[in-house]
Amino acid sequence: MRSSAATCLTHASGRPRCYPSPALAYASLHECALDLERTGQLVRVAQPIDPHLAMAEIQRRLYQVQGPALLFERVEGSPFPALCNLYGTLDRCRFLFRDALVGVQQAIAVKADPTLALRAPWRYWRLPFTGLRSLPRRVRGGPVLAGQTTIAALPQIKSWPDDGGPFITLPQVYSEDPRDPRPMRSNLGMYRVQLGGNDYAADEIGMHYQIHRGIGIHHAAARERGEPLKVSVFVGGPPAHAFAAVMPLPEGLSELVFAGMLARRRVRLAERDGFRVAADADFCIVGTIDPDRTKPEGPFGDHLGYYSLRHEFPVMKVHAVWHRRDAIWPFTVVGRPPQEDTSFGKLIHELTTPMVPVSVPGLRSMHAVDAAGVHPLLLALGSERYVPYRPDRPQELLTIANALLGFNQASLAKYLIIAAGEDDRALDPADELGFLQHVLARVDWTRDLHFQTKTTMDTLDYLGSGLNAGSKLVIAARGPAQRTLARERPSELGLPEGFAGVELAMPGVLTIGGPGFAQPEQGYASAESLARALEGQLDRLAGIMLIVLVDEPAFAARTLNNFLWVSFTRSNPSHDVHGVGATIEHKHWGCTGPLILDARIKPWHAPPLIEDAKVSKQVDALAAKGGPLHGLF
Repeated sequence: MRSSAATCLTHASGRPRCYPSPALAYASLHECALDLERTGQLVRVAQPIDPHLAMAEIQRRLYQVQGPALLFERVEGSPFPALCNLYGTLDRCRFLFRDALVGVQQAIAVKADPTLALRAPWRYWRLPFTGLRSLPRRVRGGPVLAGQTTIAALPQIKSWPDDGGPFITLPQVYSEDPRDPRPMRSNLGMYRVQLGGNDYAADEIGMHYQIHRGIGIHHAAARERGEPLKVSVFVGGPPAHAFAAVMPLPEGLSELVFAGMLARRRVRLAERDGFRVAADADFCIVGTIDPDRTKPEGPFGDHLGYYSLRHEFPVMKVHAVWHRRDAIWPFTVVGRPPQEDTSFGKLIHELTTPMVPVSVPGLRSMHAVDAAGVHPLLLALGSERYVPYRPDRPQELLTIANALLGFNQASLAKYLIIAAGEDDRALDPADELGFLQHVLARVDWTRDLHFQTKTTMDTLDYLGSGLNAGSKLVIAARGPAQRTLARERPSELGLPEGFAGVELAMPGVLTIGGPGFAQPEQGYASAESLARALEGQLDRLAGIMLIVLVDEPAFAARTLNNFLWVSFTRSNPSHDVHGVGATIEHKHWGCTGPLILDARIKPWHAPPLIEDAKVSKQVDALAAKGGPLHGLF
């Protein structure tokens, strides 16, 4: 039951504005925005702002300084206000869900390990009631059905100069299995939606999702039945709803139930014209996807820090666009990490930690490296309980690694580096620098490299042999330290012609500048020439375990984030891993000297994201003294 306690202020229009008391569940994004404003965590901008690049750059700058949420009251070309940086800090995310986090953590823990409730019933006795109060609820109507609009009237926010058009960046895409269409068997996912550009008609939007995703199962079922797939795209609503759409949940836990738990308010679903509608959303776009019809979607500036290019993806025929009277359009911007979705990742890690040890036996913890674009690099800590009197080589670690590469979103990892927890009880994969140094001090390059070639890859990674095609590399390290890592750059290192610039990126790791990677034959040959040139200089390379071949060695070595981004987003293990003193023993590749990772930009690599200089100057002016953004960044 909702309390009537509230703080009411008067808007400039004369209408009262009431703020919910701090302990209430938000019934709408409007209520949430008012609560953030009441607590000094939201700022309004009354001046009209261009949604073409400017609003996105403002959001990026706000996030970089961990600034407040920002409500653009006047968006050029649209009657609807827009809200950004809602999830811009981890503290603000915790604030939004402050009354629900403990209960949600308990629910996830018990879902992962049901025996917890039996072992400590006094701790979990509320869970059954929480679950019942979180079930989706069917209603006859709702605020979202107050008005109708068009796709063109929505805020047309374009984030990066070469994006194919405006996108919805915080969508909740809802679909049901056509074989059993009911909410508890639905899928709610955050798949990007292109609002315009390319050759979309006025009543069409692009739907970018990989076929293995939850909606892909529904797509395949509709195709098998020869019928269109009904889809609803919810935008806004209580902030828990967007978070539920991106949350990797345990099998059998509905996103709608999770959203109800996190919002402390049941998701209310109505039906209109045969489509499911989230009653409390700010906007709802409904329509159908012809299972056999596609159109070019993209480019789109993505979370690896590069554009994902134009490809054929499903297209949705729009039936209607509904909205609330007080509708607010929430948006974010993705790009080279860290960005606002980094906050999502951190909170997800906090909530899902109990799932890890029971989901993959022997796994203690894992950490997807945000600075490397999340999926390209996964660090993991495992147990080594196989044959305890043979502690000289990884054993159970390899079993755990294989399980991880088939587990949920971890299956998208390109590089998986795993260490044994028994070797250092304080080791934490989230300490990226410490973890990498621990591994490099122990790894044996002749034994501890395990490749998967010609395998599936993340759609957004363009370093493989084709779309969704590439390779993976597992590096497993176990045992006592075998060496002391070099902490100084080697002097007088002889390099082949075209190579210049040697920097120490971290203990045991060098970045070396190489000639531009022109064609595959020439590029791979130049990396091998570096390996051959270094074979006679192993004495100078004492304590150096990894050499990363790059275009700009000083940039790559300047910060840990730069190093991680360049190294793991610009390389494909099967093609770009070389080694000094390379060997092949019964099809197992290794090397006796330092490992060489070729992280130069390749001709087929998607272009990196760069701001528009003219727009940057416009934003500078808005932030100058006397401007509407002064003092925010």
